[in-house]
Amino acid sequence: MTGMRPIKVRYWAAARDAAGVTEEWVEAVTLADLIATAAARRGPGLAAVLAISSFLVDDQPVGRRAPAAVALAAATVVEVLPPFAGG
Repeated sequence: MTGMRPIKVRYWAAARDAAGVTEEWVEAVTLADLIATAAARRGPGLAAVLAISSFLVDDQPVGRRAPAAVALAAATVVEVLPPFAGG
């Protein structure tokens, strides 16, 4: 895909454990691209966590928007927030 942009990804909690890193740069145009690239790079453990995670794009919640509809600008920061346990 052309027009890929460098995106900073920060992994939290179980996502960090599955990725094996706290943060990394990923080339992407949409959140869907980022998810696919990160999963391919880091393996099925991270893919499973990404499938159930919430995302913040530059501190704004993605909510229920489809990842393919979330465009990412160069140097955007995406936070990966897996479900948290506790009470």
